[in-house]
Amino acid sequence: MSEAGKTFTPGAGGKGKKQDVASPEQPSQKKKLSKAEKRKLRMEKQKEQKPDANQPDAPSVKQPEKKSDVPQKSKAELKAERRAKQEAERAAKLAQKGEMPSTNQGSTGGQTKPRSEIIKKERPRVSDDIKVDDPSVLKRRAKKLEKQQVPQRIDSEKKVNLFNHLDQFERSISLTKELSFSSGGIHPAIVMLGLQYAEGYICGANSSFLNQCRPKSVSMGNAIKYVKMQISNIPQDKSDTEAKSLLCESIDSYIKKKIYLADDAISNILIGNKKIKDKDVIMIYGCSSLIVRILCDAHEKEEIKFRVIVVDSRPKQEGKEAAKRLIRCGVKCSYVLINSVFYMMPEVTKVLLGAHALLANGYIMSRVGSSLIAMVAKSQNVPVLVCCETYKFSERAQTDSFVTNELGDPDDLVHSNSSVDYLRNWRSIKNLTVLNLVYDVFPPELVSMVVTELGMIPCTSVPVVLRVRNVEG
Repeated sequence: MSEAGKTFTPGAGGKGKKQDVASPEQPSQKKKLSKAEKRKLRMEKQKEQKPDANQPDAPSVKQPEKKSDVPQKSKAELKAERRAKQEAERAAKLAQKGEMPSTNQGSTGGQTKPRSEIIKKERPRVSDDIKVDDPSVLKRRAKKLEKQQVPQRIDSEKKVNLFNHLDQFERSISLTKELSFSSGGIHPAIVMLGLQYAEGYICGANSSFLNQCRPKSVSMGNAIKYVKMQISNIPQDKSDTEAKSLLCESIDSYIKKKIYLADDAISNILIGNKKIKDKDVIMIYGCSSLIVRILCDAHEKEEIKFRVIVVDSRPKQEGKEAAKRLIRCGVKCSYVLINSVFYMMPEVTKVLLGAHALLANGYIMSRVGSSLIAMVAKSQNVPVLVCCETYKFSERAQTDSFVTNELGDPDDLVHSNSSVDYLRNWRSIKNLTVLNLVYDVFPPELVSMVVTELGMIPCTSVPVVLRVRNVEG
C-alpha cells in the first residue's frame, strides 16, 4: 500500500496514528478497532443476552440454551441405568412365570439385585468327611450323632498339618465308654462288628462300614445307594414282615452277584485269556482276597506251574497272611519287604494288584505302597494288572492322596518288634508328628489293564461302566 492511501490522526500523548483511507486504486477495507473498543463491544453483547432482573415486563428474546447449563450424566451412570432397567425387566418376566420374585429389596436401597445374587446358592460339593478342620462341621456332626444316640470318637490332637482336614482315629481312645445299651440304641451285633473293624481284625473294602469306627469306603457308599433304592422300590401295600423279607433277599442277591459271582468271573477271565502261564513269576502286594483266589484257582484247577513273590510292608504286614494261604494251596512263594522291590523286579513277568476303588478319571486307589510297586514295574517294562469288581467303581475324581484318604493309628508305626521302643513317648516331643496313610492313589499310565467281571478294560473305561450301571439301576 502506498503512502498516498494513509493519513495521520492525532492521538493521546500527541502521537499520531495511521488510519487507512480508501484510495481510488483499491476497494474500501474494514475499519480496524482498538483493544478498548473490542472490549466495549463484547460487554454490550453480554448485556443484550442477559435481560435485566429489575425489568420483568421488558420483552426478552429467548436465547438458545447452552450445553454447559444442562447437567450431563457420565457414561458409567448411563450404563448403570440401562443395566438396572434390563435387570428389572428380566425379574418381572421371571416373576410372571412364577420362578422368583420380580424385586429383591434389601441393603441395596430398593434397587433390584443382579440375577447372580438372586439365584439360589449351589449346594457345596465338598463332603463334611474331609472338612474336619472346620469347627462348624464338627459342631453339626456332634449334634447329629447325639440325636442318633451314637457315641462320638474323639479326634487326635496331634496330626500332620497337611492332613488336618481328615479324621485320625486312635485305638487308645475308647469308643464304647459312654455307650448306652438301653432300648432304641445300637444293636450289640453292630457294636461288636464295628469294634472288630476299628481294631483291624476285619479289613478290606468289602466290609467298610460304621463310619464312626472307620471312614466310609467307596464300596460301602455304593452298597448304601443300592439298599436305599431297593427300599424305595418296595410297594406300599406290603406289610413290614414282607418288606423286610424283600429287602433281605435284595441284599443277599447284591452280595452274591457283585462279590462272589464277580470274583468267579474275574478268575475265569484272567485264567481263560492265559494271563497266567507256566514258569511265570508273579508279584503281589499285601493280602487281597481276590488275588489270592485267582492264584489258587490257577494252581489247583488249571495246574499251572508258577512262582509268586509276596511283597509286604509295615504296619499291617498283611503279606504274611497271603503267603500262608498260597503255601497252603501248594503255590511256591517268596516273601520280601517293600524296600527290596527294585532288586526283585527284573525276574518278575507280571504284577497283580488289588484295588480299594477305581475313580472316574481312571486313577486307582489301593493299599499304601501300591504306587511304588507300579512305578518300579513301569520302569522295568513289567505289565501291571489290576483286579477289581465293578461295585468298587466311584464317580469321584481324584489325582492325589491328600484330598481324600484314611489316616490310620500312628501308634501302629511307632511300635516295633525290637526290645527297645525308641518312640514310646512320641506325643510329648513337640516337633514330631507321625503319619500313617492307608491308601495310595496312582495314575492310569502305570496300569496295563483292569480285569473286572465285565472283561478286561482300560482304566479310562470307568465312566462308561458307571453310566451303564446307572441306566440299569
